[in-house]
Amino acid sequence: MNRFIKSLVSELRESVERLVAKDSSGFRQLWIGGDLNPEPGHFYGAEYSVKLQEALDEPNKFKELADVRYTNTRVIYNPYGTDPTPASTTRSCPYTLQGVVQTTDSITMSSFYIVPQFIDRADLAQSTYQTQMDIATRQGILLNEQLESAFYVAINAGGTEFGTETLATAGTAGSTQITVSATNIDDVIRGIKREIRIANGESLFNRNGGYIVWRPQDMEILEGFMQANGFVTADTALKGGPSQGVRYMGLDHYSSNSLAANHVAAGVKKVVTLGILKDTYGQLVITQDPELRSGIGIISRVDYGTEVWVNTKPVTFAVNVV
Repeated sequence: MNRFIKSLVSELRESVERLVAKDSSGFRQLWIGGDLNPEPGHFYGAEYSVKLQEALDEPNKFKELADVRYTNTRVIYNPYGTDPTPASTTRSCPYTLQGVVQTTDSITMSSFYIVPQFIDRADLAQSTYQTQMDIATRQGILLNEQLESAFYVAINAGGTEFGTETLATAGTAGSTQITVSATNIDDVIRGIKREIRIANGESLFNRNGGYIVWRPQDMEILEGFMQANGFVTADTALKGGPSQGVRYMGLDHYSSNSLAANHVAAGVKKVVTLGILKDTYGQLVITQDPELRSGIGIISRVDYGTEVWVNTKPVTFAVNVV
């Protein structure tokens, strides 16, 4: 009996040694067969992620740049008044009354984006990579990116055109595209600030700050310009490069992939209004067995409206670029 037990133990030890191999990192791996098909004398461990691959997201700037209003009203009214004209007159002579003129300006929040997704109930139960909250998080990121795009679309539609004519002649709107380069990027920055002053927007600029949202290739040119000019500023730019919102020449500079083609956005902060319907923004709706399919629907939406107001259009710029 002892001989039999010794023989059994010996065979078991040999079997285990054949299955267990020690890799170069010092960890012991157990190969359990399957489709690995290792080379003779080699065993390879497999590593699996615990979540889906990291997605590449556009950082949002609209909450820094826009006047964001969360509300459940359908229409946001923002009336404006027409200033009277100071009149020169003579003592003891009658004056002429000027009427008070008010005009209604408004946003109707009727646009919306929606992200509806379906996942089979068994797939949801078996997947270790993605839960319904992971799905909802991605939906929120995508909807915020759409709001970012809507902000820029509003500027392109309602802002003041800024082109080569504007660079050449102060106070002139222009639609001719600017070729942004290291020799004129500082001219564009100074031109934006000049046009804000011409529009009597300097007090608003001093209170809210100003910005330019460049395309990534323009931000690269700005980075090179910063590194080549000045002393402390150049050293800082050489060490770390410009980050989103870097302050340079009096404006905060950003870059975005959400801009409309051949456009850069600029102006005074917090004057373009983005209205967001409060009760649908960030709300996740889960539906059970939608369309008689066994699973769940995961639905997010955002309702919004955008507007460049009449009085602040002169300090909001749609910059035309090549």
